Amino acid sequence: MEKQKSFKHGAMEKQKSLKHGAMEKQHSFQERRIKESPGKRGDTILHMAARAGNPVHIEIILSEYSGIQLKDLISKQNQDGETALYVASEKGNIEVVREILMVSDAQSAAIRANNSFDAFHIGAKQGHLAVLKELLQAFPSLAMTTSTSNATALDTAATQGHLDIVDLLLETDASLAKIARNNGKTVLHSAARMGHVEVVRSLLSKDPSIGFRTDKKGQTAFHMAVKGNNVEVVLELLKPKPSIVNFEDNKGNTSLHIATRKARTEIVQALISVEGIDVNAVNRAGETALAIAEKSSHEEIAAILMEAGAVATLEGTSTT
Repeated sequence: MEKQKSFKHGAMEKQKSLKHGAMEKQHSFQERRIKESPGKRGDTILHMAARAGNPVHIEIILSEYSGIQLKDLISKQNQDGETALYVASEKGNIEVVREILMVSDAQSAAIRANNSFDAFHIGAKQGHLAVLKELLQAFPSLAMTTSTSNATALDTAATQGHLDIVDLLLETDASLAKIARNNGKTVLHSAARMGHVEVVRSLLSKDPSIGFRTDKKGQTAFHMAVKGNNVEVVLELLKPKPSIVNFEDNKGNTSLHIATRKARTEIVQALISVEGIDVNAVNRAGETALAIAEKSSHEEIAAILMEAGAVATLEGTSTT
């Protein structure tokens, strides 16, 4: 009788243990579902913690995963294609970036979002120098990644005028300045067009020859500069070789043609003072700069050009 009672007790205990185990597993499953269920924009719990900027929370989450599950978590992209590392880099939260990098590899760190930027590019765009240093220390190869337009992080930083990041990346690898986007434009084209004189100065100090690189339209960074509004950039780009003032693009336009068409009065004034400028250069359409000024009713620029000896038409040419 005692033996039978003991057997029943053992069976009941085993059943209770199995039931408890099943409940624990169910609880764990439900807990995991909550953790992995997408939030706004399809964010995982790691995305949300990165967005909140809580490194302690990040550490706790990461400690609960290992192996392939951990790799999947850090590689997971939301609806915008962003990983948690991308989010942290965009926010500029160095502690969160550091925590995620500890369990990342070069492949997951270089995942591009829908905008074709990876974590390194977005950090460069936002001007987060400390974040970029941390990313470079972990994976130096990130400096060479490109967007779908073949833009480097250096190009992205230069476009935004982030001089400290430009200098960091040039020190990392000066050859980055030679990488052109799909349209042929280099980082110098970008900085010149946006009028970032200190960035232009820094780029030229590393390699003055990039000032003569042309894009698919045959335009140099100097052509880009005269489209803008910063005379300082124009003067800076003239320093390596002033004769670039007469350089023609694929349509035969010199910088004077372009500045006139864009109605950049101050820049036109600066250009005509450059020794050796041809104020009567004719483009493929048979136009001089003065012909463009008159056609566009840029009266002040027309007056400046005429004072410099410009004519609307040259003998044997036609603007029709």
